[in-house]
Amino acid sequence: MSRDEDLRELLDGTAQEISRLQDNPRTWLSWMIFFLARLEEEATDQNPGNKDSYVAMLDALQDEIRNRLKTGGWN
Repeated sequence: MSRDEDLRELLDGTAQEISRLQDNPRTWLSWMIFFLARLEEEATDQNPGNKDSYVAMLDALQDEIRNRLKTGGWN
């Protein structure tokens, strides 16, 4: 299995577990924020220069969320 497949499988299991433990999607916001904060820590702890790249990723995420709200689907 490739690293991408391994990561998808891990994230899929995590999503299922969050859904099982908290079935109201509105409550997932705090977990999304927690996850994004942890990713930022990982990115910047390894290389403080990654801060700009992380902010660019957040901008791209914002665009993806806007597209999701407009089209009803993820690209």
